[in-house]
Amino acid sequence: MPTATLTSKGQITLPQVVRHALGLETGDKVDFEPEPGGGYRLLALRKDVRELKGLFAGRVARPATLQEMDAAVEAEVASRRRTTAALSVAEPSRRKRFT
Repeated sequence: MPTATLTSKGQITLPQVVRHALGLETGDKVDFEPEPGGGYRLLALRKDVRELKGLFAGRVARPATLQEMDAAVEAEVASRRRTTAALSVAEPSRRKRFT
């Protein structure tokens, strides 16, 4: 089993066999995920977006059109404006008034 030593600065060097198994190269990042029973799992964080290709394939019957996306954005903006306007009417102004 590969082992590593913690330095006085709190750093470790991952053994070569671990780096190769995780596909890590210089500059890559890793994440430490806590395990339910205690301990941590080491995860390689991928930085190349091309690795995400096909991840969501087949999740929708058909992609949204630009017009549908524009309509959804406009509806969300209108909804937020209504919410903001309702909050403005419901709460009295907090500004100090000087007379």
